[in-house]
Amino acid sequence: MLTNTYLKSLLAITLFWLVAFSATAQVLKPATWSYDVSKKEAAVGEEVELIFNVKIDKDWYLYSSDFDPELGPMVTEFTFVKHPSYELVGKIKPVNPKKKYDDLWGGEYTYFIGTAQFRQKIKVLKPDLQVKGSYEYQVCTDIDGRCIPFDDEFTFTNKQIKVTGKATAASATDAGKPEEPADAQTIGQPQPSLTNADTALSPAFSQGGATTINNAAAGTPSETLQADAVDFTAPATDEGGIWAFMLIAFGSGLVALLTPCVFPMVPMTVSFFTNSSGSRTQGIIKAAVYGLSIIAIYTIIGTIVARVFGADGANFLSTHWLPNVLFFLVFVVFAMSFFGMFEITLPSSWLTKVDAQADRGGWIGVFFMAFTLVLVSFSCTGPIVGSILVASAGGETIRPILGMFAFSMAFALPFTLFAIFPSWLSSLPKSGGWLNSVKVVLGFLELALALKFLSIADQVYHWGLLDREVYLALWIVIFTLMGFYLLGKLKFSHDSDVSYISVPRLFFAIVTFGFVVYLVPGMFGAPLKALSGYLPPQTTQDFDINKIVRQNAGSSNNISLLAGNKSEQCEAPKYAENMPGIAHGLTGYYDLEQAKKCAAAQGKPIFIDFTGHGCVNCREMEQNVWSDPEVLKRLREEYVIAALYVDDRTELPESEQYVSSYDGKLKKTIGRKYADYQITKFNVNAQPYYVLMDENENVLVKPTAYDLNVNNFVKFLDAGVEAYKNKQNSIAQN
Repeated sequence: MLTNTYLKSLLAITLFWLVAFSATAQVLKPATWSYDVSKKEAAVGEEVELIFNVKIDKDWYLYSSDFDPELGPMVTEFTFVKHPSYELVGKIKPVNPKKKYDDLWGGEYTYFIGTAQFRQKIKVLKPDLQVKGSYEYQVCTDIDGRCIPFDDEFTFTNKQIKVTGKATAASATDAGKPEEPADAQTIGQPQPSLTNADTALSPAFSQGGATTINNAAAGTPSETLQADAVDFTAPATDEGGIWAFMLIAFGSGLVALLTPCVFPMVPMTVSFFTNSSGSRTQGIIKAAVYGLSIIAIYTIIGTIVARVFGADGANFLSTHWLPNVLFFLVFVVFAMSFFGMFEITLPSSWLTKVDAQADRGGWIGVFFMAFTLVLVSFSCTGPIVGSILVASAGGETIRPILGMFAFSMAFALPFTLFAIFPSWLSSLPKSGGWLNSVKVVLGFLELALALKFLSIADQVYHWGLLDREVYLALWIVIFTLMGFYLLGKLKFSHDSDVSYISVPRLFFAIVTFGFVVYLVPGMFGAPLKALSGYLPPQTTQDFDINKIVRQNAGSSNNISLLAGNKSEQCEAPKYAENMPGIAHGLTGYYDLEQAKKCAAAQGKPIFIDFTGHGCVNCREMEQNVWSDPEVLKRLREEYVIAALYVDDRTELPESEQYVSSYDGKLKKTIGRKYADYQITKFNVNAQPYYVLMDENENVLVKPTAYDLNVNNFVKFLDAGVEAYKNKQNSIAQN
């Protein structure tokens, strides 16, 4: 019989090994994929949807397949091996992904949290159905900055879809033909290479055996799902983003109250409810109905727009040149109107008919009074309402509804109160010059914001009209003129004479000129991080002092190249023509073997950067940590840099391809090679991940990952140099 002491010892040993195992088991897989079909039986000639369901761990998110792959993050991509038993119908369709604008990438991407689903429609051509392929994707978390790329394979056969019936005449004819070799075909944005389980092919040639599909920037609308087709839970709502958006919309409603088109409706409202008959209680109820009617009218507008545009229309609104140029022109026209060039009014016949209904009194009159307010105030609230609807264009229905609800609630609240307490009218300032000043200031702001719409079209279609310095120059001029207007140095035809400057107006002028001063360094390359969401990408700027300084920083690089000839110590980096370059003008290698040779020749340790083209947090580290002068100095002078891209699709020479001992798969690309190396060597598969080692791949200090603390990164680099020197001294002494 086991004694208590023996049991306790056994339990302690077991717990020790469990803890030790959990401490070393760092290979993560935050996304679990499963497969389904829209129907279990299908006849030859019928269409079936292949369904890819993904369960995503908490605090992680999965990039979708329907945004521009050139933006930066890794697009989820599906590869279908061609087979005579089926044909693809259309493109792969993500179901209701979320959208987000990222300042770092300078564009909008789509993603899933909680759960995800992709659907691909196929047409069954033969009874012996066989659909094979693979997919590549990336999951990230903002908690500790990790991003992990994955790839896997899938198979659909008669086990999932029972094919019944006879082939159509066309299919029977095809069935008698010998199988044709599969052609490579790219649908959507072209990629550097197309991969399936065994093949990595260029889309430029009609050879190979795969069809790679991603929806790129075209934005594919999600199909309506049948309730019995799949058990699918919608992704969780970004509650913080919704509340922030509603707060902005509520503030926009308050701003709309200050416009001169709205202000005249205050006395009309008070007059209507003052003259209404009935008890005090009935008057309060009518006032409440009045406010709710305003909210309902504005909210219905948001609902209709959401239903009409949907996900496809939202992408059209946000990326296509036509709506963006149209919005730009609309905002410019409204700005010209606010400056006093002309008045924008709705047809008088419309207003007359609506006003006649309001005159009828009663409950219908209350509603039409609210409708009159909405129509009369349209010329001033139209641009603000339009901004909310455009900002909410994300393929969702609830977002524009909530935005319009928040806007209209702020807009309706004062009118409801005035309807309840008509005597408040006497305490309001009379309409006059101050309202016109508000109108002109709004005109300047609309003119500045109009450039954002033109900039989006300019970036997507590469027109080169609004490079970053041109955009900044226009903003500097606009806000400088706005500052002079606030000081009374600039007047329009309908402005009142300004005999003195009020204190609030002076403070507004100070803020405006302070903003102009903040913009000026951006003309010379300052990042202006607070405005990164509004400005074009910094790569569009021709004159960038930081870039010029980096390019002319001297010859203190890790790789010594003399007048275009290779140095005796280090050779030119392989694959450089396919890589974006290392951040901040640093020089390094994209191949570990080359880095090891150079490190041995120069007597320096190696700084390995496990990174990815689509790794957002890698770019954050480069922008916020690597940019520090102390970090740059150490990376440039003390280390040989090896930037190992785990998501790069450049095909390796055949002699360097191998079968992994970890998953038994053939590694044919740079990305798969170094993703496998990171897992097998360090038992880690997340990026960014930084390792300091010597030329024999001996790790010098504990590796580190995403950490925006510059001092920690400096200490990490210094510890690596010290460990390397101690190791070299120890070898020399022996």
